[in-house]
Amino acid sequence: MTTPDFPRDVAAVHEATDRLLISLGKLDDAAIGEPSLLPGWTRGHVLAHLARNADALVNLLTWARTDVRTPMYASAAVRDGDIERGADRPLAAHLEDLRESAAGFAAAAQALPEDRRAFLVEMRNGVVERADRLALRRLAEVELHHVDLGVGYTVEQLPPAFLDSELEFLTAVKFAGHPDLPALELRTGDGRTWRTGHTGTGGGDEAAPVVVTGPATALVGWLTGRADGAGLDTQGSPLPVIPPL
Repeated sequence: MTTPDFPRDVAAVHEATDRLLISLGKLDDAAIGEPSLLPGWTRGHVLAHLARNADALVNLLTWARTDVRTPMYASAAVRDGDIERGADRPLAAHLEDLRESAAGFAAAAQALPEDRRAFLVEMRNGVVERADRLALRRLAEVELHHVDLGVGYTVEQLPPAFLDSELEFLTAVKFAGHPDLPALELRTGDGRTWRTGHTGTGGGDEAAPVVVTGPATALVGWLTGRADGAGLDTQGSPLPVIPPL
């Protein structure tokens, strides 16, 4: 994995949040209660989750800065309850919450000293992450859930820099060695390649990777479950099923 550019990534989070708020400004209270593209969640659920995720990442940034262990969420039940309780609020309440939580994240990121950026914190489900990668984690939440809202923002509109960082994360971290995903080699038209998936246990039993070729938008859409893989070329092989994120 490349070393994050933390200030650049924090700025990208701010820009993505602004795009999200512009999209939300076109909605009304009734639209907030309508289904999102995520099964079982309304748009209100998605927005409540985004606000509480920002707060949760503030907890981790504070841990990294102070060296006082702070959990991302008090518990899974508390996380889920906060989302459920916040989902049915009117649009104005969601907008205020999103702005305030985004400002809190920005302030916590700015307060993180450079010599603490490599500090390791524990996310949900025991995942360990560097503090200076939390901005990229937040960026993925904002960009992908903006798509999930079903308000006209699509995978094709995701910024190229985000697509690059997300492809690196998905291949090098999320799906690297995943037992439920065969070996993959992803290729884009400009000649870039990534490898991921389960490559075997050594001793000569490594499987030849399934080669999947297509634009970065289609690759990210497929890997994140936001697209069905249309437009991807597998050279005649079946397109593998991607495990849930």
